[in-house]
Amino acid sequence: MLVIVSYDVSTETADGRRRLRHIARICKNFGQRVQKSVFECKVGSPELVVLRESLLNKINQKEDSLRLYVLDHDMEDKIEHYGIKKPVDLEEPLIL
Repeated sequence: MLVIVSYDVSTETADGRRRLRHIARICKNFGQRVQKSVFECKVGSPELVVLRESLLNKINQKEDSLRLYVLDHDMEDKIEHYGIKKPVDLEEPLIL
């Protein structure tokens, strides 16, 4: 399934800036950045549980915002993209 992760982390303190880096690092382990605070992650049900738990353990729910949009296969085909930075197809082999 495709999961869109978006977050808004308060960076007014050093702790907030650290949370922001940790949250981005967690997301990078599961998918690709498509905007500054938005990631697309292709995961199965077990990985979704780990992703959600990892993110919830990092955010400060009194200062930050986290959204997970879980899209089924029918919805994945309805995503439209315009402009630069066309997303990488996570199903294709990655050639370095």
